[in-house]
Amino acid sequence: MTHPGGETAELPVEPPVAAAAFGDQLAGARRYVELLAGEGVVRGLIGPREVPRLWERHVLNSVAVAEAVPHGARVVDVGSGAGLPGIPLALARPDLALTLVEPMARRVEFLTHVVQELGTDWSVVRGRAEEKSVVRAVGQVDVVTARAVAPLPRLVGWVRGMLRPGAQLVALVGAKAAAEVPDLVPELAAAGMRDVHVRPVGADLGEAATQVVVMTRTGR
Repeated sequence: MTHPGGETAELPVEPPVAAAAFGDQLAGARRYVELLAGEGVVRGLIGPREVPRLWERHVLNSVAVAEAVPHGARVVDVGSGAGLPGIPLALARPDLALTLVEPMARRVEFLTHVVQELGTDWSVVRGRAEEKSVVRAVGQVDVVTARAVAPLPRLVGWVRGMLRPGAQLVALVGAKAAAEVPDLVPELAAAGMRDVHVRPVGADLGEAATQVVVMTRTGR
């Protein structure tokens, strides 16, 4: 694989745990990593320095979310960017129905290309999660995922219209954001969310293990 200008894109080393994480979808995961390392860098969706750690830091890190997503769920990945965490999640969990929501045209083009390359039936919707047209296109779903999209109260405001009562928001967050969660519970409760908690995920994924904030929309 070469980038414009002729330089060769080195593919990251695939960790042994990838085979167990993706099962019979491993070929699709490998192709996705190739696309991230090639077109993803060319389009500015992935920094060149991220390529060596695409598997652990991005792809398997996203797969860890699977532990917090119920079987057969309709999942919307908001602010999907290069498809993280939605695409690795849906590859590892073929039982899920996935919609990728992203406002930026060049990212939408990349996501659409990935969906075509992988031969999946995932949907790509251009727009912001809070836009009425996007909510109409997506409908109400079981789970919304997000990775480093916005502070949690703002994120809840954006996605609540997509969450049916009892549906969950599963947000991949860093250590700093996770530490702030207890202080945010009253604000999140006022926004119509309950059972807000931080959950460690991906313990069997080695250094890709991470944590998510999970919360459930109230019935009102």
